[in-house]
Amino acid sequence: MITIGFIGAGHIGSQVARLAVANDYNVVLSNSRGPETLSALVAELGPKARAATAVDAAKAGDIVVVSVPLKSYQGVPVEPLAGKVVIDTNNYYLERDGHIPELDNESTTTAELLQAHLPTSKVVKAFNHIYAAQLTTDGRPAGATNRRALVIAGDDREAKATVTRLLDQFGFDTVDAGPLKEGWRIQRDTPGYGPRRTAEELRRDLAAAKRYADQ
Repeated sequence: MITIGFIGAGHIGSQVARLAVANDYNVVLSNSRGPETLSALVAELGPKARAATAVDAAKAGDIVVVSVPLKSYQGVPVEPLAGKVVIDTNNYYLERDGHIPELDNESTTTAELLQAHLPTSKVVKAFNHIYAAQLTTDGRPAGATNRRALVIAGDDREAKATVTRLLDQFGFDTVDAGPLKEGWRIQRDTPGYGPRRTAEELRRDLAAAKRYADQ
């Protein structure tokens, strides 16, 4: 039985956890306020879920979802995530995160920052461009007409294949944007950020995306 660990259990993290439990994964949840603050969510999710510290969630997860405010990414435990697939859901919001110079000048991307912090992990960008509430309402079976697609980006082929299988189980097609450095194509204020898109539509959105400096 595969376990998915969660570092951060806010809007996106809790919704992905709901999808995971619905698809027979075990989940270990953590947040910055302590396991006891997750009792209501654990009770909702049932026996496949438990709360823990971030370090314990990182250790327990075969796959680990990082869904913390971007300004807190350097607090993500490093050693327990060595060699693991890490899904990065983060976005950069100035009003929350403050200025991060290398993102302001677009010399890197949010997922590349996390990858640099986790040098031996396999970071895959996913779940960052869908409204949290839609994660549990928009999924459809494989082959369904107009099935919604979600973008991934990553530098490790096998890790991306793992996340693609996960998305399919959760009810979504996958569009691969390429390596982590291409993750900017689905950051805030790009065409694909937010709206419901099929795979074909999302590929067009990625192609049409412009750097902030070019907008």
